[in-house]
Amino acid sequence: MHNVYVIKGEKDRRYYIGYTNDIKTRLAFHNTGKNRSTKNRGPFSVVYLEEFKDRKEALARERKIKSYKGGNEFKKLLENFGEVA
Repeated sequence: MHNVYVIKGEKDRRYYIGYTNDIKTRLAFHNTGKNRSTKNRGPFSVVYLEEFKDRKEALARERKIKSYKGGNEFKKLLENFGEVA
């Protein structure tokens, strides 16, 4: 399975959008500060997760979510998942 995820940092309350085929390992990677983009912003929790069978579909969805740039579509996406943006 391929996952598109949104995580939220407890320190700055900002979101990070990514793709992985192993969400548990990827979350640990973020939480240990090994990702340059999220270093010193954790700990993180997953606030949105979508699964895809096809890698190409997952990457296209990741790009789509990133194109929302935190606007209303992004807020709707998170609200539908139970996260208050």
